[in-house]
Amino acid sequence: MKTLNIIGPGRLGKSLARLALQSGRFQIGGVYARSAEHITDAITFIGAGEFCSALDQLPAADLYLLAVPDGAIENVAIELAACHIVNAGNVVFHSSGVSEAALLAPLQDSGAYLASVHPAFSFADPALAVASFNAIPCALEGDPLAYDILQDFVLALGGKPFTLVKGGKAAYHAALTMAANYLVTLADLSLKTAKMAGIESDIAQSLILNLMQQTLSNIRVLGPAAALTGPIVRGDEATIEKHLSVIKDATILRCYQSMGQATIDLAADHLSKPKQAALHQRLA
Repeated sequence: MKTLNIIGPGRLGKSLARLALQSGRFQIGGVYARSAEHITDAITFIGAGEFCSALDQLPAADLYLLAVPDGAIENVAIELAACHIVNAGNVVFHSSGVSEAALLAPLQDSGAYLASVHPAFSFADPALAVASFNAIPCALEGDPLAYDILQDFVLALGGKPFTLVKGGKAAYHAALTMAANYLVTLADLSLKTAKMAGIESDIAQSLILNLMQQTLSNIRVLGPAAALTGPIVRGDEATIEKHLSVIKDATILRCYQSMGQATIDLAADHLSKPKQAALHQRLA
């Protein structure tokens, strides 16, 4: 059974630790944070772990998870390297969504395998996260020699590991940002536009969110291009012109135009070149 040390037992860190412990395939070694209260709370939540008030108090372990903010990863790696407790063959990994394993470079001389593991999942509520963590895609990046161990780790949690190409972390995170954060923004802009039509908020919520959910289901089954409907794929310039004439909010208008331009490209197989050019001109 492999041992896992947790450095930075916040919402993600303590959730992964508890999942690892529950799997029966990992034991929790040391738990370290800047705050003693955070360490105690984390150990209580995890159900195991040794209280470590300093990095050099961490026991020997097979895996070290640095679940600290992105801006702290490199400094923690420097501090950890200075403790000389990480050994050759250990796996040290962080959980940043956008930063690469290169932030752990201060630990290279230890002979450890350096990597990152990012679950595409929200850990806003750790108890809920632990209860619902099932078949969650987890991106692996860094030293390929760490992959076998980390794939086993992710599978033990209940996740689905996959690897990123070298240098692909930022694009991966940008994709998640557009899919999650910008979907929320799109819903907000759609609701604000519905308000321009005098639609009551509860009806607008049902109208917009039900349509978004149906569209997401269509995308899952058909793929984006085949799921696309509406005036652009029909080449309906008159409808687009009416939309543009009633959207007075500058932010919503810019978003409508930008998304429209991208939609023309997605619908290209259904539109002639002259029609594509005309639509681009309308939305410029």
